[in-house]
Amino acid sequence: MTTESTLAHHLQALGEGIDAILSDYTEESVLFTPNGPLHGLAAIRASFESFIKNSPPELLQAIKVLRQDVAGEVAYIVWEAKPFITRATDTFVIRNGKIVTQTYAIFA
Repeated sequence: MTTESTLAHHLQALGEGIDAILSDYTEESVLFTPNGPLHGLAAIRASFESFIKNSPPELLQAIKVLRQDVAGEVAYIVWEAKPFITRATDTFVIRNGKIVTQTYAIFA
């Protein structure tokens, strides 16, 4: 899988549920958050479960990718989910079809 196709799957998986989302990660994946890095599937699962549980149901449907750039193994997106999130960014390092590193920042 290419960086682009893995990213496309990840964005689609947000509407499909936790298991679809986690299929893009491995036990070695790291998700950098404002509260520190999360290592492995269990920690990443807990983060996504918390995000979904604490978000209004309309938030996921409101996600709109404003910009997407890919260079080799690195992908960067800028997105919004108005009126809940006015701007957010994610950076991904994708290798062999899996997200090995991800960072994000949300500006509510």
